[in-house]
Amino acid sequence: MGLLIQDAWAQGAAPAAQGDPLFSMLPLALVFVVFYFFLIRPQSKRQKEHKEMVSKIAVGDEIVTAGGVLGKVTELGEQFVEVEVSAGVRVKIQRHTIGAVMPKGTIKSA
Repeated sequence: MGLLIQDAWAQGAAPAAQGDPLFSMLPLALVFVVFYFFLIRPQSKRQKEHKEMVSKIAVGDEIVTAGGVLGKVTELGEQFVEVEVSAGVRVKIQRHTIGAVMPKGTIKSA
């Protein structure tokens, strides 16, 4: 039977490898560092920029919401913003749903 394939024989028990505990934790630490720089840090930076943008909104700014509604800010509150989406049509939205501040004149060109 051993012409083409070598026979497998059981080996004796190998001694337990006693490695440095630092080397066993190194892959876990490396994965955490990669997650921090590629996921956690950029997300917290985006949240900070969004919070700053929402706090600087003023009456007359043209905004787009996360749902895609384009309008002009007519009234500001602490938690809510009133947005005019069409002539005479006003909608109250929560501040955190504002997606972006658009350049002036966006509504007229849309």
